[in-house]
Amino acid sequence: MVSAKSEGVAPSTLAKSAPPPQTVAAPPGSASAPRLTEDWLAVCIGILVFLLSLTLLFGVDSLGWGITNSLWLNPGKSLAPVSKAYAHLPGLISLFATYVFMLVILLVGAKGLGADLKKFAKGFTAVFVFSYICWFIGSWAYIAATPNARAGFKIGWSLNLTNESGFIIALLGGLVIGNFMPNLAAKMKEAIRPELYIKTAIVILGGFLGMTVLAQKSLAGAMLFQGACSIIIAYLIFWPVVYFVARRYFGFSREWAAPLASGISICGVSAAIATGGAIRARPIVPVMVSSLVVIFSVVELLFLPFVAQHFLYHQPLVAGAWMALSVKTDGAAVASGAIADALIRAKASSVLGLIFQPGWIMSTAATVKVFIDVMIGVWAFVLACVWSSKFDRKEGAPPVKAKEIWQRFPKFVLGYVATFLLVLLVGSLAPSTVAGLKGAMSQANVFRGLFFVMTFFSIGVVSNFRKLWEEGIGRLAAVYAVCLFGYIIWVGLGISWIFFHGMMPPLVR
Repeated sequence: MVSAKSEGVAPSTLAKSAPPPQTVAAPPGSASAPRLTEDWLAVCIGILVFLLSLTLLFGVDSLGWGITNSLWLNPGKSLAPVSKAYAHLPGLISLFATYVFMLVILLVGAKGLGADLKKFAKGFTAVFVFSYICWFIGSWAYIAATPNARAGFKIGWSLNLTNESGFIIALLGGLVIGNFMPNLAAKMKEAIRPELYIKTAIVILGGFLGMTVLAQKSLAGAMLFQGACSIIIAYLIFWPVVYFVARRYFGFSREWAAPLASGISICGVSAAIATGGAIRARPIVPVMVSSLVVIFSVVELLFLPFVAQHFLYHQPLVAGAWMALSVKTDGAAVASGAIADALIRAKASSVLGLIFQPGWIMSTAATVKVFIDVMIGVWAFVLACVWSSKFDRKEGAPPVKAKEIWQRFPKFVLGYVATFLLVLLVGSLAPSTVAGLKGAMSQANVFRGLFFVMTFFSIGVVSNFRKLWEEGIGRLAAVYAVCLFGYIIWVGLGISWIFFHGMMPPLVR
């Protein structure tokens, strides 16, 4: 590999930095490598929840006891099982059953990951409790009620955020713990796994998207096509510019510039890790880029949805695609889509008098993001071929094998596609099952929502801004800031406008 010394180097303090938790797994085949990766675990858990929900088609209500919380003024009337078949079950019992179910399946997964089960159980309990409290607070009518719902609560005002505002509260709560309560954050460390939680949620989300396609085939089909086109263009425009800026104006070596370009312009953590593996970069390189991704994703998550609400409420699917092209982690991108979904629906209702069906803005963000993730494997393969044939060959290094690229491919994408296609296939071949599928997906969505809110909370906890700055991340951050805020966000908005302008979600009838 070409030496960093001959091409420009990153700050020396970077080499001394310790990787953040759960950022990079041990190399496959090493003595410390876990028996199961978080990627595959997310697929397994997501598919399990999805299949359990489908038992409803056979008259077996396997997940109907799952907890759901509606908007509330009286806290005691908020909690209830998702299925009417379990209406006799007290809300607190339903909540406890949901916690136990998630704890058990995650403990089985944690064992496969090689985690400390006792620490994981304690950490997960704290994550679940804090996350659910935040989600519950976010369902308070004065925070969440949209204008059309106020009359039912007999209130004259609200923040119009819908109960997805619980995601924002969870993020802020996690930030407080991560930055001001390090001892508490350390105790939860084993269960702070935002990528696992969001990837599991996205696998379950595939079934929801399948239902939206069944309900609105022409619009959803166009959305999928537009998403694929926008991603191909984004790759061809984003990556070369960021790579050039990092090399030419900041003097980074190829080893640093390539993962930086992938992390900033494509898909953050996953892309940086895949690129680092493809070009055989030192482990510290994708680790530091991944740390930056988390930081900037949190920053974007806190303001981009509100910008979208203000300027794009009349072009909601443009906003969804913009979130995916601008926010670089899977968790934060889909999360920002969820927040934008709530904010834009609320404003469109009050300003335009249009009540959009929920989930379409978020689904646009998730769909575009999944196309990005699919392309990571392709892009990593391209980079591996270029590096092995042009750069690494100078030292006689063997070409990167296809097996290594597969090991870096984001497997949760396969789960997302599987749940999507299965719902679409069953509903298309047997239209009589559509009503049952809708009920099944509403039950699966209970757990998708919980994984979402835990993602928000976990992202906040791992975002220790002060520590990463002290470790010498400033120069890398400069590249990230210049490229992201000076180029990526605005080009991403333009691409989103070109492909999604004029496409509207269906209205609530």
